[in-house]
Amino acid sequence: MTELFARHVLTAKGWRQNVRVTTDGGLIAAIEADSVPLEGDTQVGIVIPGLANAHSHAFQRVLAGHTEQRGPKDTDNFWSWRSKMYALAAKIDAESLEAVARQLYTEMVATGYTAVAEFHYLHNEPGENGPSLAMFDALASAARDSGIRLTYVPILYERAGLNEPKPTIQQRRFALTIDEFIGHYEAASAHSGGAFRTGIGVHSLRAVSAESLAVVAAIAQRENAPMHIHIAEQQREVEACLDVLHARPVEWLLENCDVDANWCLVHATHIDDVELSGIVRAGAVVCLCPSTEANLGDGLFPLQAFLEEGGRIAIGSDSHVSINPFEELRWLEYGQRLVTQKRNIAAVRRAQTGRSLFESALDGGAAACGLNDGHLSVGANADLVVLDDDSPMLAGHSTLSFLDALVFSGFALPIDRVMVNGEWQVTDGHHRNARAAQAAYSSVAKRLHQQETAL
Repeated sequence: MTELFARHVLTAKGWRQNVRVTTDGGLIAAIEADSVPLEGDTQVGIVIPGLANAHSHAFQRVLAGHTEQRGPKDTDNFWSWRSKMYALAAKIDAESLEAVARQLYTEMVATGYTAVAEFHYLHNEPGENGPSLAMFDALASAARDSGIRLTYVPILYERAGLNEPKPTIQQRRFALTIDEFIGHYEAASAHSGGAFRTGIGVHSLRAVSAESLAVVAAIAQRENAPMHIHIAEQQREVEACLDVLHARPVEWLLENCDVDANWCLVHATHIDDVELSGIVRAGAVVCLCPSTEANLGDGLFPLQAFLEEGGRIAIGSDSHVSINPFEELRWLEYGQRLVTQKRNIAAVRRAQTGRSLFESALDGGAAACGLNDGHLSVGANADLVVLDDDSPMLAGHSTLSFLDALVFSGFALPIDRVMVNGEWQVTDGHHRNARAAQAAYSSVAKRLHQQETAL
């Protein structure tokens, strides 16, 4: 049991002052506002819920900064980046994945993510045929060491494109038959419990057959599991769908699948008004990854219209060029400001933009990870972030603008402590396993990139 006293807590019912919070068995057992600290209480400043990172490719953490060299004129885009990502993926074995994921997840927890949905399609080690549990075990071990709440989302990958029925040489390691994939999902699901759960998904419309998509979606519905898919990230994907399927990607998905509130549509960048309204009616979450989408030159999602219609969003760090949930929220808003030449675009749920963004991502991220609503309430998961209210970032602010300052001030994050599943993973601003994770990661990163030199 843990007992803490906070001057300010953002609960499911709003901000409360002078609050005693008791956690027990990984859950919040009591929240007592307008209280006084008792002997033995851990006294802190500001407590907010932890956010879920709804889209992660853990192995890509070790790619950040290695794809920024200009190629032949006007050829640098998502597709040229993808070839470099494939080259890295070919080198990643279970040992290196565990080190990279441990570093990544440790960084996530230290910046305020308390849960992650791992969108995973490296189902075997280099040279192996068919699925194994080695790569899954590496991710699960990394999550345990970091303390993050893991939603493992095994991903089906069958082919290279809508009219390319076989994977390319680079994609063969990703590819599984539908039977192999179901077996892997069932084996991973057997480990569910505590801070670990499973979702399920397919890579994209271009990477699976319609028949296999239907099978995977039926499993998600039967198991009440989050169902994830990349969709409409690139204009080229939209054009290919129109050419082969005679419909836009989201249009085809909505017409051919029972999309509902358990679905997480990752990116959905290039959608029209009809598709946007269809997503809202279905209740699906759209996971936006602003730092990665900017890095890859994907484009901008029509955020304001989506939120105004009642759409649900989550955020993800995707390729991990940034591991900071508040930076993702900041750039989600800033991208919209740049194209509209207006301000406070996302202030739809509330007048305060930072809080509106935070609460939208809190709700949508929890749904995408198969968790409760993410808010702090009695009986909810004890996943919380403690902010230092003496930090210059927060000085002069109140409950009206704490979250605005956190999202829109690009200074060092004032995170003092982070609790996941009732256990402190970060104290005094430092993750308990940061040094060990960094040492293992450094060794792997140097080995994977050892031949890179500059003249």
